[in-house]
Amino acid sequence: MAKRIDVSGLTAYYGSHKAIEDISMTVEPRSVTAFIGPSGCGKSTFLRTLNRMHEVTPGGRVEGKVLLDGDDLYASGIDPVNVRRTVGMVFQRPNPFPTMSIFDNVAAGLRLNGSYKKAELAEIVEKSLKGANLWNEVKDRLNKPGSGLSGGQQQRLCIARAIAVEPQVLLMDEPCSALDPISTLAIEDLIGELKERFTIVIVTHNMQQAARVSDRTAFFNLAAVGQPGKLVEIDETERIFSNPSVQATEDYISGRFG
Repeated sequence: MAKRIDVSGLTAYYGSHKAIEDISMTVEPRSVTAFIGPSGCGKSTFLRTLNRMHEVTPGGRVEGKVLLDGDDLYASGIDPVNVRRTVGMVFQRPNPFPTMSIFDNVAAGLRLNGSYKKAELAEIVEKSLKGANLWNEVKDRLNKPGSGLSGGQQQRLCIARAIAVEPQVLLMDEPCSALDPISTLAIEDLIGELKERFTIVIVTHNMQQAARVSDRTAFFNLAAVGQPGKLVEIDETERIFSNPSVQATEDYISGRFG
């Protein structure tokens, strides 16, 4: 069941440096929310706070709350590993495990999380590859290395790996930035299909992509270099791109800065 995210008063640090400050927003279940804004404004940092990846960075810490259907992900006693199982992530560059086969790449998270019979594992791997629109391209070479696939196929393999463990939320950090236009289109089509099952949050520098794939768009900015990034506004994507309520958003979208 896809879940709703509620963030309130979130501030994230790298050591003493404040990267983002006082961010509050809601992400609705079974929707796509896009984060846009100039480089260095904290979009990816904020994305990583939503599944506690931020604290993997030395000195990374947060203040504020991230609730997933009312449960505080940063409450004491919460296991970060369980959080990352519930809130999956797809990174900017495809990162299949290079020594593993296509099958084993998809099955990796499942094997970490429990014991499965061979037939059961095969069934989930097939379902996940179909969910990532990759099955027909790889079904005859499941034992070949995942690193032998094209860039776009590798990214879809990483999506299959992420959805195999049935997360409720899927975070995507510029998932198409390293891909050609045809592969990008395939990923965008896939995002549209996946939102029927998952809550999706995507960081993108491609504003046309944000306009194409998302239901809501959040614009981030920073007042000056060295200042923390802030959420300027979040609204329905159509409204953000046609009639934003903040001048800075309009300036960024129209290419006057950023």
